[in-house]
Amino acid sequence: MDGVLVHEDHLIPGADKFLQELQNNGIPFLVLTNNSIRTPRDLQARLRHSGVEIPEEAIWTSALATATFLNDQRPGGTAYVVGESGLTTALHEVGYVLTDSEPDYVVLGETRTYSFEAITTAIRLVDRGARFIATNPDATGPSREGLLPATGSVAALITRATGRDPYYVGKPNPLMMRSALRRIDAHSQSTVMIGDRMDTDVISGLEAGMRTLLVTSGISTRDSVEQYPYRPTKIINSVADLVGHTDDPFGQ
Repeated sequence: MDGVLVHEDHLIPGADKFLQELQNNGIPFLVLTNNSIRTPRDLQARLRHSGVEIPEEAIWTSALATATFLNDQRPGGTAYVVGESGLTTALHEVGYVLTDSEPDYVVLGETRTYSFEAITTAIRLVDRGARFIATNPDATGPSREGLLPATGSVAALITRATGRDPYYVGKPNPLMMRSALRRIDAHSQSTVMIGDRMDTDVISGLEAGMRTLLVTSGISTRDSVEQYPYRPTKIINSVADLVGHTDDPFGQ
């Protein structure tokens, strides 16, 4: 979502026309984000404020992917959560009980205010045997004042204290891509992953068997692509370049 459709809550020029064309042509799509803070409804409102209307069911977050994964692994389980409403709501909706009393899992996501007390509780629970899950490995997140520590950084703190590595569900884990494909009943061979980062979007799409489009409206640049041992199927300036070509994005 960020870097592809919006940039710091401002619509990337042409993103609204691109999404409207997808909807007009009946092309199923999902908007993905590794951020687990907000619920799909919250994100829908954020996108609407930016100038684009997207159905709530067309938004897929690392929180939803994490809840889906845990429900598949251990239905009706328990979890201690360090995170916000996007993650706690997703877990509640699959029937999980949130508790700090001998939970099956410690689940770590983003929060605007990481609590030392909550992190300490997470460390103690993981040390006692709770399975360690993190929504995504992103080390930092953006803010108007500069970088913020994100899930990956706090996960590293818990790992250093316990010696236990988390299982990351979000990008670049192709598991998130496969759960997204199931969400829209799509097949990897006929689906395209559009992203702005080589180290999360492109590699996760590639490993899930999809063709990939890198847009340079976000993090990665045409020059930075050369630093990686893999490449996107195609590089474009932004999703605006796809307007008029959504039925055949590689035929231009």
